[in-house]
Amino acid sequence: MARVLSISTDLMLGSRVDATLSAAGHEVVTSASLEEAPLDAIDAIVADLEVENPEALIGLGVPVLGYYSHVDADTKALADAAGIDKVVPRSRMARELPELVAALVG
Repeated sequence: MARVLSISTDLMLGSRVDATLSAAGHEVVTSASLEEAPLDAIDAIVADLEVENPEALIGLGVPVLGYYSHVDADTKALADAAGIDKVVPRSRMARELPELVAALVG
């Protein structure tokens, strides 16, 4: 399975991401920001786009799943323009996380 970096400052949501991906067989590394994250041997990034600038996530050599509040159309537009691999509302991310990550890492 994949080694996934989860970037979130929301402890409840971050722990849910960790538990869901761990149950799906992935190794999860959590961080409050990209700056603090260990980037060695990461296969994918799952990032809260309210925490991390979409442009900072591009060019790292790994696919990125970004999620946002469904009412924040500006963040979605910024993420799409930056070239984030997959951008979904937070509710979809919570429902379909293992499938979304599997599609990212092939």
